[in-house]
Amino acid sequence: MSLLAVRAAAAATAEAANRGKVRSRAARALSDRVMRALLLGAALFSILTTFAIILVLLVETVKFFGVTYSAPYQIQVGDTADSIAATHGGADVLRPLNDGQWPPATLEPGRFVNIPTTASPIDFLFGTRWEPLLGAERKFGVLPLVAGTLMVTAIAAIFAMPIGLITAVFLSEYARERTRRVLKPILEVLAGIPTVVYGFFALMVITPYGLQAPAKFITGLISGNPTEVFGGFNAMSAGLAVAIMILPIVSSLSEDALRAVPRSLRDAAYGLGSTRFDVSMRVVVPAALSGITASFLLAMARAVGETMIVALAAGGLAQLSLNPASQMQTITAYMVQIFLGDAPAFSVEYQSSYAVASILFIMTLTMAVLGSIILRRFREEYE
Repeated sequence: MSLLAVRAAAAATAEAANRGKVRSRAARALSDRVMRALLLGAALFSILTTFAIILVLLVETVKFFGVTYSAPYQIQVGDTADSIAATHGGADVLRPLNDGQWPPATLEPGRFVNIPTTASPIDFLFGTRWEPLLGAERKFGVLPLVAGTLMVTAIAAIFAMPIGLITAVFLSEYARERTRRVLKPILEVLAGIPTVVYGFFALMVITPYGLQAPAKFITGLISGNPTEVFGGFNAMSAGLAVAIMILPIVSSLSEDALRAVPRSLRDAAYGLGSTRFDVSMRVVVPAALSGITASFLLAMARAVGETMIVALAAGGLAQLSLNPASQMQTITAYMVQIFLGDAPAFSVEYQSSYAVASILFIMTLTMAVLGSIILRRFREEYE
């Protein structure tokens, strides 16, 4: 083969290789742009979904405070048709609420007439009675629902957080690797159980055998007369069931945070003569405090938003009480009650579910912001 032919073949080979590289670079650039677009689309979808939820809650909450419904008014001595109409929106508004009869045939003191009214934001936020479905005179004070939600969450936190942290310390610092590989998946199985099962477990096991029977035994020993302390529905039973449900969140996330602490810190503490307990409690746990705090806050947020357990086990009576043995109603349980069909669509009771949902959103948002502040304050970074 002549030198000219060799050079031509080499040039053709180089040109083909360059075309392949150009195509390869173009394909990589196109793939990178596609992936960037997909990631951006996913992020925008999440952000827009969040803002859409907030917008719906805000709009429906505003509608709740603008819905007019009839309420009974007892005529007082000295009332006239004009004075009542001037106070409550005029005769044109009062007439359809009183079967077309306004002024009423008589204005006898003590007689009840229907008047239009709306829920007041002040009464809603600071009212102590929540009775939207009972009787003619409805009360929309959200504090009993908030108190029930906080009571169940507090009970769950008191039981789940220390037990979960102790379990995490055992798995991270004391258990052998084989034991940890067996116990941790078994514990995490609890997170996959449907919450309705926890609700029935609270009704069928926790309440009769875990609360009622021991309470009767103790009161019998003290007074000689066994007393029924816990009813069939109570906040304690619901709180204990929620504690069992959130236990895997606390233990698993805390254990991951503990294992992320560098081994060098443990070795340094052992080199100073510390025991395993001292290393665990005085070195590892403080070093993993931010992760442990995050697990606590995530578990509490999960407990605040729990629905089926409290709907089944806590009862349906909204009341302000510090007694965990009494039945209570939480925000989520009330929403379940409304959307099961007990209230007509777009009625004041129906709209009130969005208002209480806004309160729940504010509670969880406050916890998220507080958690972010705590994480920034106690965050530890290791190289």
